[in-house]
Amino acid sequence: MIEINLIPDVKQEFIRAQKMRATAITLSIVVGIIAGGVVALLAAFLGGQAITESVMRDNIKKDFTTFSSIENIDNVLTIQNQLSQISDIHQKKSVDSRIFDVLVAINPVAPNNIKISNVRLNPSENSLTIEGSAASGYPATETFRKTILNTKLESGEGDSLTTTSLTDNVVMGETSYGEGANGGKVLRFSLSFTFPKGLFDNTLKSIKVITPTDKIDVTDSRTRVPDSLFSQQAKDITEGN
Repeated sequence: MIEINLIPDVKQEFIRAQKMRATAITLSIVVGIIAGGVVALLAAFLGGQAITESVMRDNIKKDFTTFSSIENIDNVLTIQNQLSQISDIHQKKSVDSRIFDVLVAINPVAPNNIKISNVRLNPSENSLTIEGSAASGYPATETFRKTILNTKLESGEGDSLTTTSLTDNVVMGETSYGEGANGGKVLRFSLSFTFPKGLFDNTLKSIKVITPTDKIDVTDSRTRVPDSLFSQQAKDITEGN
């Protein structure tokens, strides 16, 4: 069958242009609807946020007014903050008084006992430096050093009981002869050692110092410190002595 196109080319171009315009209009309407929806959602979100901020701002103003009406509110808040930190401060506080019980425990018995003239505690390095004198000379200082090395710390109770060494190294410093408080010849010395963490704070509980000759509870600093443990620093020996 033979078909004859009776529509002029100009007419066909016009029809094609109308179809394209209709398609463009349809797409524009769809895009416009989507954009309108997005704008509506954003407006709702921003409006809700603005309402929320307004409500929160009003609540803050009300609370501020309420707190401002309380007499001495600054002092009250400061005290409450300090009270809330008491427990934490208590756990971290240093119990330096235990040092006296430790010194009593590690001091050898006579005749090798020593007299202490100066003690330096360094909590940041967990180190203890002792300066003193010994009437029995080098045998006493060696006994003192070995006593420290053989001293144990026992902490905890029951199944949680643990034992650790007071130190594993004692560093002897300079030694020299001098004149003691009673005028006798003594050996002046210094030594230092590093102790376990918790010995002088509250992280170790129910602490006992165990030496080769004694066992002392230092948890509550129960031991009375004897006056004979300490003495003035020995003087240089004067000529003729």
